[in-house]
Amino acid sequence: MFDFMLFLHVLGAAGMGFYLVLPLMVGRASKLDGSGQAGLADGLVTANRIAQYFLVLQLLTGGYLMSQGEYKVIWMIIVTLLFLAIAALGGIVTKPLKRIATAIQSGESASAHIAKARVLSLIILVIYVVILYFMKYPIRVTM
Repeated sequence: MFDFMLFLHVLGAAGMGFYLVLPLMVGRASKLDGSGQAGLADGLVTANRIAQYFLVLQLLTGGYLMSQGEYKVIWMIIVTLLFLAIAALGGIVTKPLKRIATAIQSGESASAHIAKARVLSLIILVIYVVILYFMKYPIRVTM
């Protein structure tokens, strides 16, 4: 059972890899015309929703894997807080992404929404890289 859950956990981490390319994709939005920006934003909203489902998979499998190992409490707290930060910011970034398409359809500039989405996506990227570090080098209880 442990090996299968570990496989699902790695699969979830791969699905969350969307957050590695999100800043690059949002950065491209400013180089596109209005309809291109709206289309890209709609695609990113859909991809973000899929990544959120992978986050749920991470929560379930990560909780199981933590219960099976002997990790220090501080490591478990750090990893859980980082996970929650990614989940929260992943949800928050949806609003500016949706507003890009709305602004374009109403004939307004979407540059403020693009800038906000870019900053949030960069923060998510940094947290994701940090959590990958903690997964590669867990703090285990030593006897």
